[in-house]
Amino acid sequence: MTKAELIAQIAAKANLTKAAAERSVNAMLESIQEFLAEDGKLTLTGFGTFAVEERQERPGRNPRTGESIQIAASKVVKFRPGKQLKDAVN
Repeated sequence: MTKAELIAQIAAKANLTKAAAERSVNAMLESIQEFLAEDGKLTLTGFGTFAVEERQERPGRNPRTGESIQIAASKVVKFRPGKQLKDAVN
């Protein structure tokens, strides 16, 4: 499903125009990004938890040359689905 398809589905289910649904989706995504950047953890009960975790610096290999390189430490967002979402998918 693409973002456009999601917006169309939300517009149909919530009886909104596509423009209003798009503004809602964009506002939600921006809010999630801002919250994760500030706090690092967001729990949506019944859906799941988004959490920012730190990756340590680690050795790697350049696939083109085979040369060993050092991959820098970084932050990544991980998602853990909630029970209701797991049950709905299964």
